[in-house]
Amino acid sequence: MTNFEEIRFFHDHEVQPALHKYVNHPMIKALLQFTFPEKSFEEIEQVVASCNSIHDFQTKVIAFSVKKVVEKSSEGLTYNGFERLKSDESYLFISNHRDIIMDTGLINYALFEKGLVMTASAIGDNLVKKPFLLLLSRLNRNFLVQRGLGPRGMLESSQNLSEYIRHLSLEENRSVWLAQREGRTKDGNDITQQGVLKMLAMAKGDLSISEYFSKIKIVPIAISYEFDPTDVLKIPEIMAKRMDEEYTKTAHEDFNSILKGALGKKGRIHIEAGKVLNEDWFNNVVKEESSVNEQLKSIASGVDQKIHKNYKLWPSNYIACDLLNNKEDHKSYYTEKEKRQFERRLTRRIDLKNSLEVNSYLLMYANPVINKESLDESQL
Repeated sequence: MTNFEEIRFFHDHEVQPALHKYVNHPMIKALLQFTFPEKSFEEIEQVVASCNSIHDFQTKVIAFSVKKVVEKSSEGLTYNGFERLKSDESYLFISNHRDIIMDTGLINYALFEKGLVMTASAIGDNLVKKPFLLLLSRLNRNFLVQRGLGPRGMLESSQNLSEYIRHLSLEENRSVWLAQREGRTKDGNDITQQGVLKMLAMAKGDLSISEYFSKIKIVPIAISYEFDPTDVLKIPEIMAKRMDEEYTKTAHEDFNSILKGALGKKGRIHIEAGKVLNEDWFNNVVKEESSVNEQLKSIASGVDQKIHKNYKLWPSNYIACDLLNNKEDHKSYYTEKEKRQFERRLTRRIDLKNSLEVNSYLLMYANPVINKESLDESQL
């Protein structure tokens, strides 16, 4: 495991010393008291002291943290498709990416409730610069994706990351979660980056891409939030991109997004797990005689179609699409009350005098509708 030291999560024997060191850190203490409001801190410390492995920490603490977040910040979580998975097998989950922490947290909560193997999850090292965030990530079986490297460093890092994912999947029988792209989708247009798949394929060895991807059992997942609590935080970056300007993050932007993403109101949440992409699927999608880039492009497009098809559309999505086009094509999917509520949300969150800002905000919610309605059903 020496190659993986810089990116790995904790070994089980490291869990208790780390918890003991940080249990009284103000942010860790706040998280624990949020999770167990009915317990005294002495009782909470007893729970923490009983965590001697990552599985202990995830099932005795984090699962309750996620449940509390769902109760306080949403109108409920539903999920489907996980019943097709086997409890003794590992999978590689690729999902759309809307929230830094909640996406993987909610998927793992669903896996835990269904008695399935929980994931090791990729997270950018730029998101865990604060020591307590790095601690929590390593306790929650996150492994680091190194950012900000030069071309040579990036190549070496990608190769190492790919080998680690293979090690987890095939040698440790550990499920893995990856976002379909680097960074959250800001505009609601969920598109898989070829670079993510290219990184995965670096560890395929003598196998073809299709053979290797079949072996690690890729499962596309669509995560749908009725409302994105960080939508207004994403607008400045979207606007900069649309005006062809460089965007620079503020010092605490990622941390603020983590907090807002966890505690902000989300409405309803749904997670849909697609079918495992098996060898037959790859044979239909990939032409072996084509170049590596063409194969990866075809697979990325296929994953996108699965995510777009399985995305749960809410009234907010249909309303935004109709407002964007100044039509009522989808009015059967929402009530007048729901439309008025969405319009009030629009008024409170953005500058209605700025047409580009209005357009950008509406697209954030409308793009999932546009993508789903653009699907070629014959290819699914």
